[in-house]
Amino acid sequence: MSEQTSWGTPRRPFPSSVPVAVVGGGQAGLSMSWCLTRRGVEHVVLERATVGHEWADARWDTFCLVTPNWQCQLPGWPYRGDDPDGFMLRQEIVDYVRGYAASFDPPVQEGVSVEELTPAPGGGYLLHTSAGTITAEQVVVATGGYHRPVVPAFAGSLPAAVHQLHSQDYRNPAQLPPGDVLVVGTGQSGAQIAEDLHLAGRTVHLAVGPAPRIARTYRGRDVVAWLHDLGHYDMPVEEHRDGEAARLGTNHYVTGRDGGRDIDLRAFARDGMRLYGRLNGVEGGTLRFADDLTANLDAADRVSESAKDLIDRHIAAAGIDAPVEPRYTPVWTPGPDHPTTLDAAAVGSVVWCIGFRADYSWVRVPVFDGRGYPTHHRGVTSVPGFHVLGLPWLHTWGSGRFSGIARDAEFLAEHVAGRSSAGAASGLRRDLALAAAAPAATVG
Repeated sequence: MSEQTSWGTPRRPFPSSVPVAVVGGGQAGLSMSWCLTRRGVEHVVLERATVGHEWADARWDTFCLVTPNWQCQLPGWPYRGDDPDGFMLRQEIVDYVRGYAASFDPPVQEGVSVEELTPAPGGGYLLHTSAGTITAEQVVVATGGYHRPVVPAFAGSLPAAVHQLHSQDYRNPAQLPPGDVLVVGTGQSGAQIAEDLHLAGRTVHLAVGPAPRIARTYRGRDVVAWLHDLGHYDMPVEEHRDGEAARLGTNHYVTGRDGGRDIDLRAFARDGMRLYGRLNGVEGGTLRFADDLTANLDAADRVSESAKDLIDRHIAAAGIDAPVEPRYTPVWTPGPDHPTTLDAAAVGSVVWCIGFRADYSWVRVPVFDGRGYPTHHRGVTSVPGFHVLGLPWLHTWGSGRFSGIARDAEFLAEHVAGRSSAGAASGLRRDLALAAAAPAATVG
């Protein structure tokens, strides 16, 4: 019997040369493959693990989408279930992605990591992989922007008895030893993991950062649906008030758990969770937090309420008959003597939820800015034949989500297909002459 892929089809022979190499077999790489397949462009997709690996192996047990299922619109593969307004659970997401792969059998090579990507001496690119070297006329790096988990240097100053792990390794409350748990960070992962522990009856200490929040529903509909109607998921990054700085922003915290609801950190505090400001460090066995808890909670509320302002104006302008809903009233506020320190010995575990750094250290092509971020316009870089896909705000707010990847992949596939084999090779020697000596790039 031939070796099978993770979605059940026989593995293809490993190629030595291909017109287009796509690095990454997640939803972005698969979307690119689907679009290239439709255009008859020969290619290979290189995936270091398996299709759907990140969803299957780097999420906690109760993980679910925070955007409704109807927004799952991979090219040629819209959501096909019977709960469009629900939120797919972790295994359902894995099944959705692997079902997508099975629907058109993309040329994915699983278990193949790209260790170095360099310009080829005669034009095009060399991909040095764990399975051998491939030459390609064009490359699409579709590995996303979340590569290396961030843990602060001062984590090493915590007592050895404190169990530490990053959000990507958290699975469930029973995984952690007995005792209080400190969750650091309030992006989507931090807020949801804190809730998961809180609902399991664990004593949770939460270091609250400046992440914004959004309401789950308002005036009779999911807020995502209102923002979709307002065109927010279609807004190009150039039109965002923060411009390209939006690419560095933190996502709003909310949850799709149990059918979807707000995440209200103030309600958690009212019900026993212990909130602090940002964690600044560890000194002499004491955890020290910034005195910014009130400011962070207030700022998150302002963002949520400003979204409701937009919705109110839209309803009024369009004459929509929508129920009136009272605005949010804080259920808890920090007192003037709210603590800014915590004895580290009182904590049994720390879950670091402060994000990831992008790491392109394996890419030896001069497409990066001073921060190590690939410079591009809608995924097309200044270096001929080198492209990126699947990054947050690649083009719009929907770019890093199931909702917007189709548009990005279609645009990029059209660009890739438009470069003939001869055209892709001509001129590359000159444009990439200095690339082989370019330093590797790591964000952060």
